Parts: sequence; C-alpha cells; structure tokens
Amino acid sequence: MHFIFKKLETMKIIPVIVINDAKKAVPLANALCEGGLPCAEVTFRTAAAADAIREMANAFPEMLIGAGTILTPQQANEAISAGAKFTVAPGLNPQTVSYCLAKGVPMLPGVCTPSEVEQGISMGLEVLKFFPSEAAGGVNMLKSLSGPYTHTYFVPTGGINSKNLRDYLALKNVIACGGSWMVNEELIESNDFVKITELTREAVTLANI
Repeated sequence: MHFIFKKLETMKIIPVIVINDAKKAVPLANALCEGGLPCAEVTFRTAAAADAIREMANAFPEMLIGAGTILTPQQANEAISAGAKFTVAPGLNPQTVSYCLAKGVPMLPGVCTPSEVEQGISMGLEVLKFFPSEAAGGVNMLKSLSGPYTHTYFVPTGGINSKNLRDYLALKNVIACGGSWMVNEELIESNDFVKITELTREAVTLANI
C-alpha cells in the first residue's frame, strides 16, 4: 500500500471540503490541525480549489492535502501543480487514473460495483473510494465486497457522519472514511473555524474510541 494511504489509515477521516474563497483556506487548515486532523480533500467543485490547495500546502507543509472531484487529466495536473499529494474522483476514469499514476501521485477513483472494483485492480490499485457509500449499500455492501476482494481496501464517502462513522471504520477493508460534517459549507462561509475545530476534535475522538 502506498505510504500516503498508510498515513490516511492512521488518520481514519478525510475532511471533504467545498471552498469558495481561497482566503479562508489557511484558517480552515489551521482549524483542522487544531482539531487533530492534519488532512484535507479540497474538491474541484469551485474555482477556488487550486488556490486553496496552494495556500494550505504553503502554510501547513506537514498537512496531507488532496484534491477531490478530479474528473480530467487537466484538473489532475492543476491539482498536483498546486501541491496536492493525492487525488480523488467520484468515478473511475482510466485516463485520469493513468495520468496521476504516471505523475507518481496516488489516486482514489470512485467505485460502487464489483466490475468497477475489478477495473481498479486491473490498473494496479489497492485502495479505492467507495462512492456514494450510503446510497450504494453502505456497510453491508462493503462487507460483501470483502469476500472476493481480499486485498482491496476502500475509503467510503457519501452519507457518512458521526452516527455511522464507527460502523464503517470497524470493517477490515476500510482504511479511512471521507466526510464533510465537520467542514460543511455553512461553517466555512460564516468563518466559524472555532466550531470546525470543535467538530473535528469530536470526530477524531469518535474514530479512536
């Protein structure tokens, strides 16, 4: 397993961020670090994503910062150039996966069926994003996938919160979970970084109980 994924496994939670103003990136990164979670997946759903990654990476070089919603090689290139250490996608696009791997940057493409899992395996991937997790069968689906795919691990994302986090982390084929409940858009927009720190700290405690 790539060392980036091993680091994610120790953190257990990947905060999934939608940020509209790169000026909020540094205080947001600080809030996550203060909460005990020096990790972030900044999604490419807004025009501020690349700048936000760059700001975070420059201010907190020790953070494990990734880029999410990477749909094309061009977006992957932009994210990597900004300082993203890993990339994430909602689906499995072989062209985008191959581009990231050629750059030496690990990628978590999204899958939710056995055929997609096997496509990932055929590309040499050991860790995949399971998305949209709750809608695609959640914990029960991941339990079913663990039977035939004994050497494949997942980062479930989509519908995960403080109520079901531990159910996912208890699975032997889950290394970490992606979630946005501690970094929701409203908190970021209102500059409520104190609350983000509080929710992050609670999430870290829950993950480690």
